Amino acid sequence: MEKVIVIFGPTGIGKSKTAVNLAKELNGEIISCDSMQIYKGLDVGTAKISCDEMDGIKHHLIDIIEPSDQFSVGDYVVLAREKIKDIISRKKVPIIVGGTGLYINALKNNFDFGNAGKSDEIRKKYEIVLKEKGKDFLYNLLKEKNPSRAEKIEKNDTKRVIRALEIEENKKEIVNEKEDNYQYIIFGLSAEREKIYDNINKRTEKMFNDGLIEEVKKLMDSGVKKDAQSMQGIGYKEVISGLENGNSVDEIKELIKRKTRNYAKRQLTFMRGMKDLIWVDASCATQKILEVLNEC
Repeated sequence: MEKVIVIFGPTGIGKSKTAVNLAKELNGEIISCDSMQIYKGLDVGTAKISCDEMDGIKHHLIDIIEPSDQFSVGDYVVLAREKIKDIISRKKVPIIVGGTGLYINALKNNFDFGNAGKSDEIRKKYEIVLKEKGKDFLYNLLKEKNPSRAEKIEKNDTKRVIRALEIEENKKEIVNEKEDNYQYIIFGLSAEREKIYDNINKRTEKMFNDGLIEEVKKLMDSGVKKDAQSMQGIGYKEVISGLENGNSVDEIKELIKRKTRNYAKRQLTFMRGMKDLIWVDASCATQKILEVLNEC
């Protein structure tokens, strides 16, 4: 059975650098597993890896869709499977790296979300409900059908609310037996929480120095709507609301730092729930991962 290496961890822990170092040792190529780095033009706010940081290692599933487009976990699973198969066919090692746990879980467990609940008819029905009865009524419908899913979606993000209702009404999220079965070896990077938070704070400061506010303005000026899926990511959403409300740059920064720290906590909680995850210290991750792989 072919092996697929997964490097998972909270934001700001050094996953990208570890993946590049590992790819050099294993003759590998990297498949991004980041729900925000898929978007073109969202570079600063996603801390997107640069060409220099790639250091000659081929990366996949970065900059693949426009910021106004929708993208689902099903889309990711389909594309990632294609990349895994292609990389293995060329006698290289696929290395998946990122912090989007939903993507990793769906890929590892062979969930087929490719056509999960898709129905133009159902979607149009809820678009009419939104128009006639408003977003509060629409959101309450989702809370009735699936409270846990509703908690993860902002009421004002009506596109995602409608998509969630569409899935609930026409569920087809099933495990799909595929001919291509891989052994996913998942490594979780760990570090002291204070170190992670310090990295997050420094990264946020760098984003503003690199022009996060200018990047958001450019995206908005190009026609990207503030309720677009891409604009719901941490950093973008806070800048948009901050500019609209007249908040200071320091106030926006502190909000982003706090929300990113909270996100890192949720990532760590998700990781602790993964039974097959192998924990490695981020400071010596490449060496430890290679040691484990040599024993497999």
